[in-house]
Amino acid sequence: MAIPVDMPKLSDTMEEGVLVAWLADEGDELSAGDVIAQVETDKATMDLEVFDDGVLLKKVVEEGEAVDIGALIAVLGEEGEDISDILAEFGEGDSDGKAEAQEAEDEEPEAEEADVGGDGAPEDAEVVASETEDATPGTVAADDNGRIKASPLARRIASENELDIAQIDGSGPHGRIIKRDVEAALEDRDAAPAERKAPAKERRADVATIEDEEFYEAIPLSQMRKTIARRLAESKYTAPHFYLTIDVDMERVVSFRKKINELAEEQERAKISFNDIITKACAVALREHPEVNSAYLEKEGEIRHYKQVHIGVAVAIDEGLVTPVIRNADRKGLATIAEETRELAGRARDRKLAPEEMEGSTFTTSNLGMFGIEEFTAIINPPSACILAIGAIRDEPVVQDGEIVPGKRMKVTLSCDHRVVDGAVGSGFLSTLRSFLEDPMNLLL
Repeated sequence: MAIPVDMPKLSDTMEEGVLVAWLADEGDELSAGDVIAQVETDKATMDLEVFDDGVLLKKVVEEGEAVDIGALIAVLGEEGEDISDILAEFGEGDSDGKAEAQEAEDEEPEAEEADVGGDGAPEDAEVVASETEDATPGTVAADDNGRIKASPLARRIASENELDIAQIDGSGPHGRIIKRDVEAALEDRDAAPAERKAPAKERRADVATIEDEEFYEAIPLSQMRKTIARRLAESKYTAPHFYLTIDVDMERVVSFRKKINELAEEQERAKISFNDIITKACAVALREHPEVNSAYLEKEGEIRHYKQVHIGVAVAIDEGLVTPVIRNADRKGLATIAEETRELAGRARDRKLAPEEMEGSTFTTSNLGMFGIEEFTAIINPPSACILAIGAIRDEPVVQDGEIVPGKRMKVTLSCDHRVVDGAVGSGFLSTLRSFLEDPMNLLL
């Protein structure tokens, strides 16, 4: 019996995946647990395993295609087995899996219309088609998430020809856009190039503009970048942010770190970074301020004050930011935090983090101090209530005991979701954080 292989949900926020590479060929015999492909999700590139034994009868999706969760990717079965029923089943559904049987069926009506003979018959066929198309003029079918329903083949043709898929009417099941719809839109565009451009005035041939291709390089959006854009936009425009900034005396932290790292070098242990110390200080401060260690959950109609402290540490990679999580950071020593952070950050840059290693943070830190940034504000990582933006440690003159002396200062800014955290609560957290950083020996107790 033929077995469909569909796109699984590989992370909690995943809506679609890109099939990066096939690792098996049609005709290969596979066993349960074999990896057949690599899939790029919104968080990482992951292996796609099969759960049944069988021969890979067909690869439905091409490398580089974006596929919705639940859409058909491949078909397993016995060699020579008929798989048309599976292809038709997925082709008639609302998923975006490419089913050749459906595409072939969708094309048949056009062929029949073209073969109709007799005076007046072609005109009658055109009238019927026109009436059908005009029944819902200008509408585009979309799923519950607002995503346009279109087959992967149709999406690829539209993308290659720079067509906006949202402007094409679908003639497939439930208004789904299929190959012939895109081809028809291409014909219409090529037939009326003057209408498409219609410049207000003729441009000089020797004057280039920013729209000319030589002025830019088009970079396709990765799944991670799409998700980052969507989630941060939702956070910025749904969570009412406000910001609290303090200036911290880091003189003792600098001396504290120097002594610890001298000892670590003697014992051949990993050195401690300033960020490790700040992570530990945040974790201990959050234990005293559970209102900040919180999340706003609108669907559940509740605010959650977490009993555990899981710190998400923002790490920059080529596609954007990921936040590996240091779990129970308040219970861990500085050496353990340093080792975990270094190991997680390294795997994050190699895109080898598992989804569960980036989920479940209760508070987030973002440090741009190593880039010389003195002060900035960060966007909250939902559903958490706060994120701490950490600036550079800077040398500057300070007044101490009535005298001007050299000092080391660092600005941190707490972004707060006002639905959860009020100004007094955020200020109390920052005051506690400052006390730990200005007397770091307390972090060892």
